[in-house]
Amino acid sequence: MADPVEIKVRDHGPYKVTGPVRLIDPEGNELEVDPERPIALCRCGHSQTKPFCDASHRESGFDSCVRARSLDG
Repeated sequence: MADPVEIKVRDHGPYKVTGPVRLIDPEGNELEVDPERPIALCRCGHSQTKPFCDASHRESGFDSCVRARSLDG
């Protein structure tokens, strides 16, 4: 059984995706990614290599610290 895909939300940074994923553009084309390496997806909107992160969040002042909430209420 393959390890599950893991998506980590990084403070003030990108989503780090680890595991075998297919990344598909709006037209249904698959973006090439190395299945053995994690990928970082832009959250700030300033990357010149979208959907991938190029560390532009550092210069743009992107601010986000997401924390999980309880599903109990």
